[in-house]
Amino acid sequence: MQRDASPHVTKVATTDISEMLDPFPAGRRMPMKGFDEEFVDIADYIIRITDRIWHERKIELCRDYYSEDGVIHTMAGDISGSAIVEANTRATLEAFPDRTLDGDNVIWSGDEEKGYYSSHLITSRMTNLGPSEFGPATGKRARIRTIADCLCHENKIGEEWLMRDNAALVSQLGFDVSKVAAEQAATDKVEGRNLIATLSEWREATVDGAAAIAGSPRPDHAETAPDDFAKYVIDVVWNRGDLDALPALFDFRVGAHLTNGRDLYGTLEYREYCEAVHSALGELSASVDHVACIPYLGDAVDIAVRWSIAATHSGDGIFGPASGAPVFILASSHWRLINGRIREEWTVFDELALLRQIETHRLAD
Repeated sequence: MQRDASPHVTKVATTDISEMLDPFPAGRRMPMKGFDEEFVDIADYIIRITDRIWHERKIELCRDYYSEDGVIHTMAGDISGSAIVEANTRATLEAFPDRTLDGDNVIWSGDEEKGYYSSHLITSRMTNLGPSEFGPATGKRARIRTIADCLCHENKIGEEWLMRDNAALVSQLGFDVSKVAAEQAATDKVEGRNLIATLSEWREATVDGAAAIAGSPRPDHAETAPDDFAKYVIDVVWNRGDLDALPALFDFRVGAHLTNGRDLYGTLEYREYCEAVHSALGELSASVDHVACIPYLGDAVDIAVRWSIAATHSGDGIFGPASGAPVFILASSHWRLINGRIREEWTVFDELALLRQIETHRLAD
């Protein structure tokens, strides 16, 4: 954790945007070999390049800040190369010309030699004024969350894991989420794509990762052992399904902001959500793929966990009628820990892409 090593790094969650975008920031706050001199730390880098590309509409900068052969991982398949990133950004802004990407937090880890890893929690507001991948323009406004995890080295993003709440976006645009997923799966079949096959290697890696954290012990001090705490929580809640343990892991007032616009309060509502997922997904294996941690206020800390699930859609309910589909979920969570328990959580994954996997399986039957 970076709480002692770099105490003056930009704290996105508690700093006003005008201060973060100060055109004349103070000097370097951390070693950043190969990064442009204007960037004072990794959080500053993420906030500034996001603002330039999306708010100043300098879309061509995608080629400056993304590697030519870099990869963005999503639940709908990988995106490769800065040119494709630029093209996709332009397409998104044609559909949503007023789209904003407001940084709620940047949680980071790493160093200048191996690269810095950032987990960027974003709130986006937008109006649908052009046709999108989901359907014709609706003129409706929407607000969704995204978490973008980036591996940054010498001024470039070389790898990214992108989790966007597309189900919430589709719903707010007035479309039926299940219907859009079925339409996307049908298009995939016509064009020769198979989302389940595309994600098969990720599913296998997740099963191996779940085995690696099986039986993880709870650390004595969660704030100072974030990796161990994250492994313990994911293993207990998702692999073991021991939901009686929730009050020991989550504050009784926990606020959980989850996919498809779900906003839950307290451990009872959180338990009901977990029960619904377990009821729908059998043979569930969950893996912890990356953990980062930074100070918040006082003794509180913010932890970012990228994690994944491999399972079988074997039960009716939250994701529709049981299909028997093998499914994969790429997720990222931001947890705010106070006194050793999670007081607030933000979790994002592409639930639309999950339903698309299920529909792909149905079409193959």
